[in-house]
Amino acid sequence: MSPSDAGDGVPEDTPAHRPGDEAINQAAERAKVTADRNLPEWGELPLPHDTANLRHGADLHSGLLALLPMVGVWQGEGEANDPETGEDYHFAQQIIVSHDGQNFLNWQARSWVIDEDANFVRPDLRESGYWRIGDDDTIELLLAHAEGSIELFYGRPLTQTSWELATDVVIKADSGKRTGGAKRLYGLVEDGDLAYVEERVDADGDLIPRLSAKLRRYAG
Repeated sequence: MSPSDAGDGVPEDTPAHRPGDEAINQAAERAKVTADRNLPEWGELPLPHDTANLRHGADLHSGLLALLPMVGVWQGEGEANDPETGEDYHFAQQIIVSHDGQNFLNWQARSWVIDEDANFVRPDLRESGYWRIGDDDTIELLLAHAEGSIELFYGRPLTQTSWELATDVVIKADSGKRTGGAKRLYGLVEDGDLAYVEERVDADGDLIPRLSAKLRRYAG
């Protein structure tokens, strides 16, 4: 998930083009557009509204600091493999990572199939769930899939901006599609986008690529 080096012919040790400075400048430019965007609020509630923007709403629980970079609304495109047909296809996706001040993150992801010109074709995957992380840095991700399954992932941070998880339990509903275990790797890449890859166990018991995407911050 490492981005390629664009390279502009300027020596890396030129002060004005140090990677850290460039990342800060890019983040500041993105924030001009995304900083004021947040989730809609519906009516008056006796508790904090969910927020996907760390600048607004409830303070992030101190237990979630290791997951802080993920909070936001993310949109982008990716590649997928259909386990039923074996065919590859393009998809677009929106992921919302929000919180209400409690010690968990809300997770909502939905995707849709697109053609080579990025035109909508049909709805695709949809999932929702919760992220938690313990004092020992063990991550728990509980997901419910619209296809008819529930998964529990466990994992750990790899760095301050990357996280790796694998399924411990997969439960399929009677009406759901068969699904094997999975591994996921999430990370913020150099340009500030959220990238991820998912590998999933197929009918033969092999772990094969299922999904990969790169999403740009839309809010937060």
